[in-house]
Amino acid sequence: MSAVVMDGRELARAVRADLKERVARLREDGIKPRLEAVVAAQDPASLAYVAMKQQWAKWVGVESGVFMVEPHVTTDQIINHVYGLNANPRVHGVLIQHPMPKHIDEPRVLESLGPDKDADGITTASLGRLLAGLPGFRCATPLGITKLLDAYSIDCTGKNAVVIGRSVILGKPMALMLLERNATVTVAHSKTRDLPDLCRTADILVAAVGRAELVRGDWIKPGAVVIDAGYNKVEGRDTDVGDCHYEECATVASHITPVPGGVGPMTVASLLANTVAAAEKKG
Repeated sequence: MSAVVMDGRELARAVRADLKERVARLREDGIKPRLEAVVAAQDPASLAYVAMKQQWAKWVGVESGVFMVEPHVTTDQIINHVYGLNANPRVHGVLIQHPMPKHIDEPRVLESLGPDKDADGITTASLGRLLAGLPGFRCATPLGITKLLDAYSIDCTGKNAVVIGRSVILGKPMALMLLERNATVTVAHSKTRDLPDLCRTADILVAAVGRAELVRGDWIKPGAVVIDAGYNKVEGRDTDVGDCHYEECATVASHITPVPGGVGPMTVASLLANTVAAAEKKG
């Protein structure tokens, strides 16, 4: 068996093309969608990620700005800046890029963001609406994964889904979104016993634990869908690797996301989609 590769780059291109048309219509009505980011100035990975988001925002016509959190910036200063973004009618989406510097109270910063501008869907208000099944912005990475599942006609109804990882920005919301799609969901984590055996029960496996190539081919149920949401740097390799051993898992799975080029592009596309949706709602 050779798995179908779930091409996040191609799908993200289609999403961006649709967003570009929607933004053009908004601009005809005098509305210019704008996304603001708050990012740690000393974190190269975050800076690179935000730069990529700005690049694609510009392509679809979304304006963007960045507030750099320097070592001298305090939690209260960031919160005051976020309050200003909340009150600014020209700003439609705000991204608070994780991680913040260690001296910053990140939960306080997140809670200062209004839910109507939470483009990344990670405040407690947004997560609470997801838990309650109410409309609201969904977390960008899990949202991108659901779009991939849709694009490849993968029906979650009645399927056993295992999510490895319980972070509030990926694992937990991913489990809730799979529940919304009528999957039977198990969340695994660092304390889970017999993890390989548990993974072998999964019709849909989402790896989001942040450990390079943790999941091996013999952990995969034949014909399972494997979603690799991990991005790990490994010494001696030119490119990042996922949480799954791609070559091994691809020989067993029916579908698999590559790293890079799978989940990552859809995360950015989903962030922009949330921002454009916010602008449309305000319009």
